[in-house]
Amino acid sequence: MSEINNDLMARFKAASRQYSDASIFMHEAIARKAGLSGADHKYLGLILQYKSITAGEISKLTGLSTGAVTGLIDRLEKKELLERQFIKEDRRKVIIVPNMENSMKLLKPLFEELQLKTTTLLSNFTEDQIKTIERYFTEASKIMKQTTDDLNNK
Repeated sequence: MSEINNDLMARFKAASRQYSDASIFMHEAIARKAGLSGADHKYLGLILQYKSITAGEISKLTGLSTGAVTGLIDRLEKKELLERQFIKEDRRKVIIVPNMENSMKLLKPLFEELQLKTTTLLSNFTEDQIKTIERYFTEASKIMKQTTDDLNNK
């Protein structure tokens, strides 16, 4: 990588910080509108990526304790956004199944305008520029995941 001039790096860091802050504030506002905490909203988003998942897998993915995961599942189940399914052979083993229909009914209206504005914004970029942005987000996400894993394992 070529050396980045100090002014460009400072502007990039400021823009990155601004984006991160705006993302947190926006997701907190969406969560409040949906009747969720900001954390529960983000964890629900994670759970929705799976057809089913165990509490242990949620704990491993998030770094939350098993007790915290149980509380999360309790809160989301109460809102009918997921359900517990017990395994007949081992009643201690529980599978968490997201309720996609209820979750989309709750969240989709809150994201429609954002998605439209994002699509409009992206239409101002070339395909190569979008690929570069995608590459940045993908690689930055790997760095953040590694940092999270390191902090959770210390």
